[in-house]
Amino acid sequence: MESKRQQKFSRLIQKELSEIFQREMQHKFGKTFITVTSVRMTADLSLARVYLSFMLAPNTTEVMKQVEDYHSEIRRHLGLRIGKQVRHVPDLQFFQDDSAEYSSNIDKILSGLDIPPADDEGKGDNGSEDKK
Repeated sequence: MESKRQQKFSRLIQKELSEIFQREMQHKFGKTFITVTSVRMTADLSLARVYLSFMLAPNTTEVMKQVEDYHSEIRRHLGLRIGKQVRHVPDLQFFQDDSAEYSSNIDKILSGLDIPPADDEGKGDNGSEDKK
């Protein structure tokens, strides 16, 4: 369970990184739209695990590699934005958030299931009526 301080710091970093990806770094990734889906902070606030989602990306692994290549520049932009609010700018670890893909895959599996319609409500498993 994250502390209030970790949650507050996570929200701040998520907001600022979102703006960095949309404004300062947009030209580095072409037409790819990068969304910061969540940020998880360590207890000592020294490391931020940043989860990213990509839209319009031809190859997400290539975009993820580009994000890693620009790691120091992204951290520098973050430091310029939050430097007066925090004592130390945390190190950043980037991860691809595949929860949207996972949920669409589960939806596809569930829609493909052949589930027979339920019997009348008053009947039990053996077909006789339940007595209350």
